Amino acid sequence: MDRSGKMVREVEIKSDGDVFHEIFRYRPHHISTMSPGNIQNVDLHEGDWGTVGSVIFWNYTHDGKEKTAKVIAEAIDEEKKSVTFKVVEGDLLQLYKTFVSTVHVDTKGENNLVTWTFEYEKLSGDVEDPNTLMDFCITVTKDIETHHLK
Repeated sequence: MDRSGKMVREVEIKSDGDVFHEIFRYRPHHISTMSPGNIQNVDLHEGDWGTVGSVIFWNYTHDGKEKTAKVIAEAIDEEKKSVTFKVVEGDLLQLYKTFVSTVHVDTKGENNLVTWTFEYEKLSGDVEDPNTLMDFCITVTKDIETHHLK
């Protein structure tokens, strides 16, 4: 059984797509004020905000449990407005051998499309696909949108 997987989900936002991209690139530490029920804290452990190779530590609540993730900003594409994070420590690695998430924004006038992509390899065949984590990311996306529409 193949343990590798890829999951993609899109959500339209009415808030500024450029600002949304800047938040995930340069200011992820501000997300805890925009989605406090989901993201409790985001700290820079190494490098500089918005640079490839920077190490970021996330404290979040998923499925009612407090969790952590230490990620490396693996790729940043300013033209495509995408940021890719690779998980290197934390709760996700109890289920997945590898876990990479990409958040990408398509800006077209007033309509902006946020695309989340997960690429992962499960530790065993018993591990479920990360559907609830994708739901979590969509919820955080909508919280950021709501914050910026106020």
